[in-house]
Amino acid sequence: MLAWPLAAQEIVTTPIEEIPLDELIGQLTTTPTEEEEEFLTTSTEAVMQDVATASGGDLRILDKLTGQVSDVSLETGQTATLGFLSVKLNECRYPIENPSGDAFTQIVVRDNEGTLFSGWMLASAPALNAMDHPRYDVWALRCMTS
Repeated sequence: MLAWPLAAQEIVTTPIEEIPLDELIGQLTTTPTEEEEEFLTTSTEAVMQDVATASGGDLRILDKLTGQVSDVSLETGQTATLGFLSVKLNECRYPIENPSGDAFTQIVVRDNEGTLFSGWMLASAPALNAMDHPRYDVWALRCMTS
């Protein structure tokens, strides 16, 4: 094998004490372009949805090791067990204007060693607040509205 000599790059360092503070701040900040300024000044507001509470909800549980997918229907407060995993549905809410369009579920997922996940999951955006587990995935599907 042939070894090629590597070209060295000269690096010049200046101690921070030698640079005036105004000049240092000027190097760290930039002025936004017109497009960036327009983007920054455009106000966006979150749309608040009117929601109702359902009597229960449907969840999907994936065992990544075996590839088994299980859909479970739980009433509020009910717990489902799959292997060493237990999933409790505390609440399921849905938009009043579009009941089949989304679901907001508050769940607690536990295994033998403790709580793996506790929080809200959105059916329309499962990755927004996902459970991070090497073997199982759990996500909300829908609320039971009738």
